[in-house]
Amino acid sequence: MSGFKEPSFADRQKAAQQARQNILNKFRAKPGIDDPEVMKRQAEREALAAERAKARLAREAAKAEQIAREAEAAAQAAVQLAREKEEAAARELALEAERKAARDARYAARKKKRK
Repeated sequence: MSGFKEPSFADRQKAAQQARQNILNKFRAKPGIDDPEVMKRQAEREALAAERAKARLAREAAKAEQIAREAEAAAQAAVQLAREKEEAAARELALEAERKAARDARYAARKKKRK
């Protein structure tokens, strides 16, 4: 096997300096804030954010409208249920009065027969 040549301190220092230089060059190669391409991408991002906000507002409005419709339907159902209970109670009262009248009529007929 060929021997492994361990890098010397100077080699390591040179490699580190080269790595720092590469990072610096990469950073310098990036376009600045005033670059037209960067400004274009920023405008696109802002337009997308505005579209998302508009869509979110539309969804929230639709959701609020749906909740309002459901609340109105529930209120109508409650009114209908109360009306039905009231009508059932009135029918029961009328039926009870009819039974009482029939019972009173039978009682009166029995009394009349005995006299």
